[in-house]
Amino acid sequence: MKLYQHLYLAITVLILTSCQSDIQSKSQSDNPLATPYPKVVTLDKDFQPVTGQTIYVPVYSHIYHHNRKEVFNLSATLSICNTDLNNQIIITSVRYYDSNGKLLKQYLEKPIQLDALSAYDFFITRDDVSGGVGANFIVEWVAAKTVSQPIIEAVMIGTDFQQGISFISPGRVIKTQNNK
Repeated sequence: MKLYQHLYLAITVLILTSCQSDIQSKSQSDNPLATPYPKVVTLDKDFQPVTGQTIYVPVYSHIYHHNRKEVFNLSATLSICNTDLNNQIIITSVRYYDSNGKLLKQYLEKPIQLDALSAYDFFITRDDVSGGVGANFIVEWVAAKTVSQPIIEAVMIGTDFQQGISFISPGRVIKTQNNK
């Protein structure tokens, strides 16, 4: 190799290494997954919710294709978005059930607070097929004031080779609490 080729290669490696370290430091500080867990709250006996709901959210750990002979595994993200411009909501329970209605996981030990316009998510990995095709989340929330309803939905995604699929599954209110 000629001297100028070695020099060119060394400069290229130096530039790429420098860019890579900038990208890593930027991605670590701007990583949305590094957001802190929402504030944990204690609801004492004096807390009187004005409104609240129980939401059913279908989640699919896999779907069938090729005449149900093959399974396409999916990861799922449950997203809870507080849409109120001024008020917080309290998420009191997030439970994950399988296709037979068996509780697989209780995600919250204590209620969490979502401030105005904030969001939080819960993730199920693609290799966790314990929920099955009829899995679901049950999410319960309350608020001390009248608030706009949160958006609670699941996003499923899966990719294999050059095949990819993604879709959302909106939550459905199955119980409403109004104490006005």
